[in-house]
Amino acid sequence: MVADKKQDAIQLLTQDHREVEALFEKFEKASRDGTKEKIARQICTELKIHTMIEEEIFYPALRGKIDDADLDEATVEHDGAKVLINDIEAGEPSDDFYDAKVKVLQEEIEHHVKEEEKQRDSMFHQARKTDVDLDALGEQMAARKAELQRIAETEGLPKATTATLTEDAA
Repeated sequence: MVADKKQDAIQLLTQDHREVEALFEKFEKASRDGTKEKIARQICTELKIHTMIEEEIFYPALRGKIDDADLDEATVEHDGAKVLINDIEAGEPSDDFYDAKVKVLQEEIEHHVKEEEKQRDSMFHQARKTDVDLDALGEQMAARKAELQRIAETEGLPKATTATLTEDAA
């Protein structure tokens, strides 16, 4: 994201979606293990940051203002992705099922994006109809995203933690 360009919350999240989709395309085209691992780790970092800003800021701001069942489902979808993210980050391209895990993660994210932005009465469509200040929310989310990106670059992000799954399931 360009730091000086202000985006509302939905624009920021939509841009994140496009960036991750492009990374998945790069992963599919990569042939060398080193390249695959680098791209997969970038995908995982981007998704961890994205889910954190959604769960910490975006979803709470919409709770009670849009269909709460949609927010609950999105959180569970995030948890499924987090399990795969942690597995991918713990592995390497020579591991059994590595490429399959990245592919399933891609499919989960495509489904999640469809529900957030592309379906009729999507989460983003519902959000635009609320009284939530999406510009202010976007600024808050952009600041948190920048902070998380700095952490990712300097010390690394912690393992993704699930909100709805028990550790035994994850």
